[in-house]
Amino acid sequence: MDEPLTPETLLRAYAIGIFPMAEDRASDRIFWVDPRRRGILPLDNFHISRSLRRKIRREDYTIRTDSAFSQVVAGCADRPETWINDQITELYSALHQAGFAHSLEVWQEGELAGGVYGVTLGAAFFGESMFSRRTDASKVALAYLVDRLSLGGFTLFDTQFVTDHLKSLGAVEVTRGEYHRRLIAALDRAADFDAAGSPPSPQELLQRSTQMS
Repeated sequence: MDEPLTPETLLRAYAIGIFPMAEDRASDRIFWVDPRRRGILPLDNFHISRSLRRKIRREDYTIRTDSAFSQVVAGCADRPETWINDQITELYSALHQAGFAHSLEVWQEGELAGGVYGVTLGAAFFGESMFSRRTDASKVALAYLVDRLSLGGFTLFDTQFVTDHLKSLGAVEVTRGEYHRRLIAALDRAADFDAAGSPPSPQELLQRSTQMS
């Protein structure tokens, strides 16, 4: 794709199954990625371990959505090696302003402890990155995000790649062809990131996760 990189270009890229990355924080070059093996997190197969259940039940956190999108992106970029440069930060902020990019945040003692952000198109959620400043904050964020996506009618949670962390939560790899088939089906459906309303209580979340798995 040789056209100027704009928020509209990004949406068209996601719709054909590719996503952007930078070499590092200082890079002024962005390249397109279309992995031969694609990571997805089946919404009916999210695995909540015993330790994560205990963490969720502790309820020493507050869940918010879209209250600190820029801070979540900055948190994801705050690591020794990152593919998030200034241009990517600006582009996703523009997508957020347009209603296509969302964040789910975990707050503890008034501070942002972790979160995840991504892009929505149709019934697809394209997970971009996540971070933790406190133990298991990103796992808690994912648990609440999966619940929100399920309630909102989403059918595809794209994780781009599969890490050991994501694999422990139920993520799997599919071929490029299989991913594109799932993507086409998801883009043909409607979903709503905000349909779930306020975040559920820990008890509601864990009960629904048991019913789905």
